[in-house]
Amino acid sequence: MIRIVIAEDHAIVRAGLKQMFAIMPEMEVIAEAVDGESVLETLRVTRCEILLLDINMPGISGPDLIVRIKAHWPSLPVLVLSMHDTAQIASRALKAGADGYVTKDSEPEVLLAAIRKVAAGGRFISSEVAQKMALLATVSGDLMPHNALSDREFDVFKCLIKGMGVNDIAEKLSISNKTVSTHKARLLEQMHLTSVAELTRYAMDNQLLD
Repeated sequence: MIRIVIAEDHAIVRAGLKQMFAIMPEMEVIAEAVDGESVLETLRVTRCEILLLDINMPGISGPDLIVRIKAHWPSLPVLVLSMHDTAQIASRALKAGADGYVTKDSEPEVLLAAIRKVAAGGRFISSEVAQKMALLATVSGDLMPHNALSDREFDVFKCLIKGMGVNDIAEKLSISNKTVSTHKARLLEQMHLTSVAELTRYAMDNQLLD
């Protein structure tokens, strides 16, 4: 039996996933979490074969959360289920320790196959994302300015290009306004940009907007 913990902050998505897994005889959802802190708390008291993780949840999220999970439970398979299909975001998740990456627009059969493979100790990347990652490597994408940002700076970067203000970013990432402002100034400096408008243009030019 593959016992699954679902970490997803949208109730409708959780309900849909549970409905799909309910008809699979070898899969069982044993717990749910809705933010980074509840993921860590759930894993402390729950034994499972795989964590199905949305990397965009309130509080601790993204690569930071994956790093924390792997620090405490290094052998726990983590499969990311994300709305993002960009190579940069997938690459950061995998570098942080994720064992697989599937997008939310994948067919159910793809997700089920990913769960089986990752739970068995393998790795899985959906074909579309894998192709984009291969292309990114081919064109030396690691040399692009945004790929030099730290994980937290990249979190702030993503919030800024969505039009979020400092206060909203601080609340979303559970950090102080001062820390957000510091990350903002630092990432603009590293990317040789002078404003959020230029940052947004950069994101548009490099297809980093959702």
